[in-house]
Amino acid sequence: MILKDAEFGEVVVRKSPLAKYVRFSVSTSGRLQMSVPKQTSDFLVKRFLNKNRDLIREKIPVSNPKTQRARDAKKKILTKKARDYLPYRLEYYAKLYGYTYEKCRLSHAATRWGSCSSLGTISLNIGLMNVPEVLRDYVIIHELAHLNHMDHSAAFWAEVENHDPKYKEHRKKLKAFSPGI
Repeated sequence: MILKDAEFGEVVVRKSPLAKYVRFSVSTSGRLQMSVPKQTSDFLVKRFLNKNRDLIREKIPVSNPKTQRARDAKKKILTKKARDYLPYRLEYYAKLYGYTYEKCRLSHAATRWGSCSSLGTISLNIGLMNVPEVLRDYVIIHELAHLNHMDHSAAFWAEVENHDPKYKEHRKKLKAFSPGI
């Protein structure tokens, strides 16, 4: 549920059967996010938000609603670019180096450039569209290598190096960027 608030903009309300308490956090889009028990009424959600305004202002760095809209627009553009580029680049490297994966998923995680599940799903962050192509390729090769090594062992890094001899340099340069939007 999205709750419109004059001060905080759009507040993302997640009703969870596992939640026992109301918790506040900031979503990856910079919005205030509330996790509440599943049975919590909309009235109680609004009342809890109003009662805790001072605490939220003090403890949680919520983005300005205008910034939220700008971030949404940027995310939409990056998602389109990523959809048009990343799956094809992943497929290119998979065929080039003989990897087989189940599917490609795009994400917008705040802290990860990519991941590889044990079921063969490779997730790539749309934020990769903000980094130089050589660094995108490094991330793709890194995730493909996880198909054979689900860890960061010496064998894993040897496989990455086999496909990207400058991986250490690329890894270091990637740290100058943030995967968050």
